[in-house]
Amino acid sequence: MASPTASLSAETEALLQHECKTIRKDLLHQPGPDFLDRCFVPGNRTPQVLRSLGQLYNHGRLGGTGYLSILPVDQGIEHTAGSAFGPNPMYFDPENIIRLAVEGGCNAVATTFGTFGTVARKYAHKIPFLVKINHNELLTYPNKFNQIMFGSVKEAWNLGATAVGATIYFGSEESGRQLQEVSEAFALAHELGLATVLWCYTRNNAFKTDDKDFHVSADLTGQANHLGVTIQADIIKQKLPENNGGFSTLKFGKTFPAMYDQLASDNPIDLTRYQVANCYMGRIGLINSGGESKGATDQADAVRTAIINKRAGGQGLISGRKAFQRPFAEGVHLLNAIQDVYLDPAITLA
Repeated sequence: MASPTASLSAETEALLQHECKTIRKDLLHQPGPDFLDRCFVPGNRTPQVLRSLGQLYNHGRLGGTGYLSILPVDQGIEHTAGSAFGPNPMYFDPENIIRLAVEGGCNAVATTFGTFGTVARKYAHKIPFLVKINHNELLTYPNKFNQIMFGSVKEAWNLGATAVGATIYFGSEESGRQLQEVSEAFALAHELGLATVLWCYTRNNAFKTDDKDFHVSADLTGQANHLGVTIQADIIKQKLPENNGGFSTLKFGKTFPAMYDQLASDNPIDLTRYQVANCYMGRIGLINSGGESKGATDQADAVRTAIINKRAGGQGLISGRKAFQRPFAEGVHLLNAIQDVYLDPAITLA
């Protein structure tokens, strides 16, 4: 295995040396091979749910480490199919999405009812399916932030799902309905023995000012995470934080000075650790988004994100466009580069 840190920018090298002095690492429930036994067995998850979580955590190149590498491909709905697959049209064929996750050594593949429906019998026994049950479609004009159900939990179960995933746009006009729908769906998923993954995104035009986008502030995303674990999501997906002070700048919600001067700093590892803390101090795993594809810097950006997530106490990345918007072999290589960060024992908690 080539070292994932063989060629890094000075900024990323500095992240490897960072010591977190905000929330101490000994306060975290740290990832590891025994994570499920430590953090889920004492709780209320049924043996069937524990089995599904075991399938997720024990598959692929990261199997048995307590870390996760997931390929998500729902951008054909969330954006448009042309914008998502235009850079690499082979992915208009759903089978290639599953093939990329399998050959890329992922723990699971997250995609749509339609994609799984075309290939379920061929691949359900080869890689865990994470079925995304709701989406925001952009054909409505003007666009709005509204996640709606595209199918049922029972339908996902019939497809051979190991887990279901859903998004809540916290802060949006429809967030209350989304919260209720997803909470009910996750309860049913747990009854059927499925694991649950929640995309905890913030969406409101007011969260963006002239000079900052607080959709990626640590305080807003951290609270979104805390709402997500409250409805018993088993894994939280969140965007990597880029700033802080959303509540204090926008002047809503409740704050406490320590949120900004003791529990976080400007360092991205510390900002991400605040996200982890809001996931019950790591009892529920935090996976961060890989982000959009920017071309030549994608692998370096993905490795940087993985380093931040791992050193903060997170459990992995869910990275899609950087992998599937490039030639197949390069996509596999990029996914493996992300996984190598989590397999490298020299990269430790900050």
